[in-house]
Order: sequence, then C-alpha cells, then structure tokens
Amino acid sequence: MPWHPDVYHLFEKERAAPFEDLIKLVEVRDGLQVIDLGCGTGELTARLAEMLPNSDVTGIDNSSEMLARAAAFMRPSLRFEAGSIEAVTGQWDLVFSNAAIQWVENHEVLIPQLLSLVRPGGQLIVQLPSNHNYFTHSVISEIASEEPYRTALAGWTRTFPVLPVDQYAELLYAHGGRELTVFEKVYPHVLEDADAVANWTRGTTLVPYFERLPQALHTPFMDRYRERLHEHWSGSPAFYPFRRILFAATRM
Repeated sequence: MPWHPDVYHLFEKERAAPFEDLIKLVEVRDGLQVIDLGCGTGELTARLAEMLPNSDVTGIDNSSEMLARAAAFMRPSLRFEAGSIEAVTGQWDLVFSNAAIQWVENHEVLIPQLLSLVRPGGQLIVQLPSNHNYFTHSVISEIASEEPYRTALAGWTRTFPVLPVDQYAELLYAHGGRELTVFEKVYPHVLEDADAVANWTRGTTLVPYFERLPQALHTPFMDRYRERLHEHWSGSPAFYPFRRILFAATRM
C-alpha cells in the first residue's frame, strides 16, 4: 500500500501513546535477538532498541516509503529490512509488533505463527487497533457502497481480521503462551475537529481505498467522508475514543 509518512506523523503523539504501554510489557534483558514487525518509520523501533542493552534489533516493513525514513536510525545493532509480517522466519528472543498486524489476514493462523518465532523463554508483545466497528470506520464502508465508488471498487470494502480480545488470550494459551497479559484499552484522543479526525484516518484506514480508487475519485470520496464526519462532530473539539488490544505472552 502507498503509505505516506508525513500524513501518518500528523498525530505522532497520539499514535505513540499505546507504544508507551506496550514497552512496559517487555522483560528487559541483556543481549536479546529482537524483531519488530511493521516498524514503520523507525522511531519507535529505535526507542525499543535503546531500552534493551547489548541487543540486536531488526525492524521489518513492506513500505519502501516508511523504510526510507527508518534508514536514519540504523546503526550496527539496529537494522531495517523490507519484508512482510507473515513471511518472517527464524527464532527470536522478542517478537514485537506495534499497530501493524491488523493489516495481516487470518489471525487464527497468524498468532500461532508469530508465537512459533519466539525462542523458549522469550516473549511475543503485540498492540493492534480494535476500533474497526467505530463510526469513523463504518462510515467509510458506507461511502464505498455508494456510487460512483461502489463501481470503481467493484463492490470491495475492507474487512478487518481483528478478533475479540478473549480470543487472542485463548490462541496464545493453546499454542504454548504463558504469563499472559491481554487487555483492551480506550485511548481518549481529543482532536481539534472533524477535519482532524478525517486526517487521522486518511493516514491509515483510507489508504487501501485510495490505492484501489482512481485518482479522480480521491477528492470526492474524501469530501463525502468529511461531510459525514462533520455531521457526527459538529463542533470543536472532537472526542475520538480509540480502542486498542495489547497482549504479551512468554513461550514455554
């Protein structure tokens, strides 16, 4: 997908908040082999590397635009590589992923696969959005079902692979995960107005739609989306409750 780092970083502070909770789940040890799945522009991967002494950290992402930004953080113990989450192999002391696996299908298969990458005694640490049923997302599907977008998209709308939070706990335990921490948290974002909410989702949720729509329909789609958001948030500020799932498991 054609990610745009500048758009994604419009809300850097808000996007970093769940990461702060996520890294608290990491057991800090010396000399770990670490992989960050979906490293994006690399700032948070660098933060992770800084807190793990004498560790070797690899960040992977399938966006060349994101990796171009991440290159600025490279050093001998921190590298970035092109790759997809579902194609990762090897054995790692820490498999880490912040706001990325929601782009990978079939989590019933993916979660055991990720846990299998963890060495015994190591950790799988993951955070992913779980707000796919919220108004900001459901209205996108509604607009995509309107003409001329429905025809241009051949009826396609995005389905989300995110599971109920308890199902992640069950999958982790069934495949050898222990010392489980699994929870869902709402991060209250107070944005300036409905246009700010539109800009937030433009950098993430709308990306696969704009990838499929012809360029001539991008602006009309965005205008229609802003119209619907302004109906929902008619004033300022706009309170945007962002729900996310966080989990940690140690592989036995």
